[in-house]
Amino acid sequence: MKQLFYLPLLLFVIACTSKTKSENPFLADFNQPVDYAAVTAADVEDYANTALNQAFEILDAIKQEETPNFTNTFIAYDDIQNVIGKANRNCFMLYWVSPDSLIRATGLSSYQLLDSFGIALSADKELYNKMLEVAKSDEYKALEGHRKNLVDDVIDYFEFAGVGLEDDKLEQFKKLTAEITVLTTEYSTNMNTANLVVKTDEKGIAGMPESFKDTYRKEDGSYEIPVINATRRPVLNNAKSEATRKDFYMKYYNRASDKNLSVLDEMVHKRHELAQLMEHRSYASYAISQKMAKTPENVWNFINDLMDRSHEKAINDHEKLKVFRNTKKGTQSNEAVKPWNFGYYRNHLLKADYNVDHEKIREYLPMESCLAGMLEIYQELLGLEFKKIEQASVWHEEVDLYEVYENGELRGRFYLDLFPRPNKESWFYAVPLTLGKSTEKGYEVPVAMLLSNFTRPTDKLPSLITHSELRTLFHEFGHIMECMSYNGEFTSQMGSLADFGEAMSQMFESWIWDYDMVSRYAKHYETGEVLPKDVFERMIDAKNITSGTGTQYSLGNCIYDMMLYDKYDPENPVSTDQLWRNLDKKLAVPSYVEGTHPQASWIHINTHPTYYYGYLWSEVYAADMFTVFEEKGLLDQPTGIRFRELILANGTQRDIVEAVDEFLGRPSNNEAYIKSLGLE
Repeated sequence: MKQLFYLPLLLFVIACTSKTKSENPFLADFNQPVDYAAVTAADVEDYANTALNQAFEILDAIKQEETPNFTNTFIAYDDIQNVIGKANRNCFMLYWVSPDSLIRATGLSSYQLLDSFGIALSADKELYNKMLEVAKSDEYKALEGHRKNLVDDVIDYFEFAGVGLEDDKLEQFKKLTAEITVLTTEYSTNMNTANLVVKTDEKGIAGMPESFKDTYRKEDGSYEIPVINATRRPVLNNAKSEATRKDFYMKYYNRASDKNLSVLDEMVHKRHELAQLMEHRSYASYAISQKMAKTPENVWNFINDLMDRSHEKAINDHEKLKVFRNTKKGTQSNEAVKPWNFGYYRNHLLKADYNVDHEKIREYLPMESCLAGMLEIYQELLGLEFKKIEQASVWHEEVDLYEVYENGELRGRFYLDLFPRPNKESWFYAVPLTLGKSTEKGYEVPVAMLLSNFTRPTDKLPSLITHSELRTLFHEFGHIMECMSYNGEFTSQMGSLADFGEAMSQMFESWIWDYDMVSRYAKHYETGEVLPKDVFERMIDAKNITSGTGTQYSLGNCIYDMMLYDKYDPENPVSTDQLWRNLDKKLAVPSYVEGTHPQASWIHINTHPTYYYGYLWSEVYAADMFTVFEEKGLLDQPTGIRFRELILANGTQRDIVEAVDEFLGRPSNNEAYIKSLGLE
């Protein structure tokens, strides 16, 4: 077990190691970018210790206040969150993306040090009591709007973090929380360093695009395909060899299973213990209490309703795919389509019945023009301007930096780290680094990074992305825009409730389903020809070809996540493999493959437990909000700016349901969402 840090030990560590130096790239002037290219492992460690020193100074000042008030307590607390948060996120970001192994290691250890401070801070009874004094004062009674919400939300968060527990239980809470943090980072490290490959030959790689072959061909003519997110869909959708598809599938869903199954078991158990300390029957009950859904029962009702609505279509989807498979293979089998064959037959069904070939469509979607087109759309719609910074100081030569302006005023910065490389985090994320905040020096602008793993360009071809990857690009950049749009007074109010957090980005996915938008940038990488409209219309016709099975698959993940954390019984624990078997009985189309362990490399159940339902929960709001743009126009700037100011910029400054209803001009409903799936 790695060292756990609490406040007394932290003070000792800082006193011994902090050596604040003006040349540290992280300690740049106000609103100036970090000189990432110059960062060393020593700088990362020093930055973490400097941030801790600053935080302790502010914390000590709060505790010495004889008359706590909103300014010297809650604004000061927000200052702590700002200082620690920036350091925490930067350290973890470098752990994810730095090509330097020492920086990655120091980033992780520094993140854990800062995270330990956060755990101890949220359980600090002396600080909490100062806050309660403010909450009981006449000053609090006069607070309104986002300032009152800040007081209420911070106190609620402290209580959620165990501050009200008896001293012995509070120590146990802090210990469990720190241990869970160690387990989650261990899980992520194991997942990102699995480094599995599929070795094959010309026969095994048949059906794959030439560019794919060129990328993974070895000197002896064989092929080694890395088992990562960037190669999953290409292989499973195109490889003619079922043996290749199965080999890839089995390895992909066994990544880190030799290590992470036991890590996950321990993590689930400790989260249950933590929930019990907080007098909740399950970890789901504890975690969901802070979300829009409020209770597991509301989540289960939401899931079960969608299960019923999508059940029949999922069966029909699968039957259609099964018939197509039988026709293609010349058989009369009633056997279900194997999971490693699902994407392959779906892809060929699209070609045969709809004349939609996603590999051909990919030729019209070079990353460079898609990125430029997307940035242009976001700028025009939201009334912003993006300026690329030439020769920016970044952590890797492929990373780009942009500045965001509104009416000539700097509003933020974002980095783009788009392609996979060894030891880099393998998923897709928008990563906030600095959150917006009012300060004595002026407004501290937000900074974020788009961490992606799109198909890498080669000597022969540019990066060509699929329409599905285009969706991911628009989605994740929507999160970047949420970060850039925030202009609230306090760092602590940036970021929506977890089960609304995807809605804004999901809404922006709709722009890839409008031909006028897509034709701006979807141009053949060789000829410059615009994606033909008849091809796009066939894509629209085929959009919901497997929406039933897709919805059931998503719901299956929601159920598994909830089963882990809402139905856990420490007296009679069910293996995490058995949970998949139990889940198959609930789905219209069973999908679990014996011998696989998807739970060993699933980031959500690791770092975002009881979160997965939020994707579908958010989609309801996303589809409803998009109806306003359908009515007003997809590039109607007044509507875009109104959306930016009411929704993107909101965070938790006001109740999000009220904000959504104001944007809609009516109460929200799920009609648009059900229609979008073809389930009406």
